Amino acid sequence: MTRLIPQALRERRIVSPRTLLAWHRRLVKQKWTRPPSTGRPPLPEEIRNLIIRLGTDNPRWGFRRVHGELRRLGHKVSPAAVRRVLRAAGLGPTPRRRPARGERAAFLKAQASGLLATDLFHVDTISLQSLYALFIMEVRTRTIHIPGATAHPTAA
Repeated sequence: MTRLIPQALRERRIVSPRTLLAWHRRLVKQKWTRPPSTGRPPLPEEIRNLIIRLGTDNPRWGFRRVHGELRRLGHKVSPAAVRRVLRAAGLGPTPRRRPARGERAAFLKAQASGLLATDLFHVDTISLQSLYALFIMEVRTRTIHIPGATAHPTAA
């Protein structure tokens, strides 16, 4: 990016590194713009009221049970939407029937030496090229390994 600056400015160092980074951010923002997604349509008010009514009339039902009842009645709504509506109405999760005993935490501690976490991330370079890298983390030691990086993630 510094090559794009005229030679006279480069010799006098009028541009600070912070300015260069700001210019780079602006270039990346201009190149990688997407139109805003419209998202899902909102739930109809009658379904929203039905979810709240089912939740208040049956306090032991969780959002999964309410979702099942709605499906049985022929309404098509996602479990996440039911949970969101119940939370917004002040109807939190149902009480647990068995107290949690830390079984999951004990399992993870026992198996940590054999567990690996993996993810893929990308980095935009100064030349506006995206590099994709795969990383693997050992859960027990939290050591990160990067087995590879490429500019073409779909190439064989």
